[in-house]
Amino acid sequence: MPTKNATTIRDIAHLAGVTPGTVSRALNDSTLVKNETKIKILKIAEELDYSPNLVARRLSTGKTFAIGVVVPFFTRPAVSARLDGVVSILSNSQYDLVIHDIESPKQRSIGFQDVLRQERIDGALIISMPIVHEDINYLRHSKVPIVFIDRKHPDLADFNSIIIDDVKGGYESTKYLINLGHRKIGFIGDITGLLTKPEAAILEQENPFMYTASRDRYEGYRKALGEAGFPVLPDYYGEDQHGYREARELAVQMLKLDDPPTAIFAASDIQAFGVIQAARNLGLSIPDDLSVIGFDDIQAAELMELTTTRQLLFESGCKGVELLLQAINNNCAEHTTITLPTKLVIRNTTAPPKV
Repeated sequence: MPTKNATTIRDIAHLAGVTPGTVSRALNDSTLVKNETKIKILKIAEELDYSPNLVARRLSTGKTFAIGVVVPFFTRPAVSARLDGVVSILSNSQYDLVIHDIESPKQRSIGFQDVLRQERIDGALIISMPIVHEDINYLRHSKVPIVFIDRKHPDLADFNSIIIDDVKGGYESTKYLINLGHRKIGFIGDITGLLTKPEAAILEQENPFMYTASRDRYEGYRKALGEAGFPVLPDYYGEDQHGYREARELAVQMLKLDDPPTAIFAASDIQAFGVIQAARNLGLSIPDDLSVIGFDDIQAAELMELTTTRQLLFESGCKGVELLLQAINNNCAEHTTITLPTKLVIRNTTAPPKV
């Protein structure tokens, strides 16, 4: 049993049988934690006297000893994995975690204004949150250090950030399929960034967050096909909201073509699972009739034996919060951008096409 003065979020998580992220959310009164679980966690925290004297610390140091995290749909596996990395570092520090889960454009604006207040936090992590032009000036005038994780934008060059090369990841995924002998390769994602301004304005009503990772992976796909001398066919391209069901329906349409693709590159593992289900519903065998490759390498990808491109989700959370803590303590060079590598993980959903 940990001593009262040394209690951490991880100690509470161990005794409650939950993850440190769940403990953090419960302590911040998140509605995403079941009430019975929240009661259990709060009871353990009380028994361990996990209640640091924040007032005394703030008066003596001028700090809040709190880190704000802004995330969209943090129950999505990729976002959750990044958040787990953040929690793993903060659970052994003196900082508390305040999570702002954003699920609409209105919440995004309010969330930025609410979390980026100096009297509430010492620094902020913005994870996988698309940034629109209207946000930039507000972010620039924030008095707290900010680190972006998984977010690229031309106007964010003077912020600290942790990113991956999505274009390279998309290129290598497609190149692998080409090297297997595939010539008819489809792509399924949630592309919005390639649209014209009028089209984007219309689509933003349906997909208001305007994610760019899928767009960049599609650019890598196009680059690999172009280098191989293969055309980019409109019929082999599908886009919709990010999700398993949406990807499944897009794949069904693609696989019912008179000349369907022999391989499909999905912009995320979740979408790849939808493609696999669509193939099975149509009586196709994976990978004999159709090769499928995803992106992210979430935990379920290994269970599904999915070939995918791994990005360092957990590690990006760790490095992001480490960079933020350095900035808070004035030990971080300005405008640091860390690009994490991707790695192709070959499993059992890809094979050469039938002759």
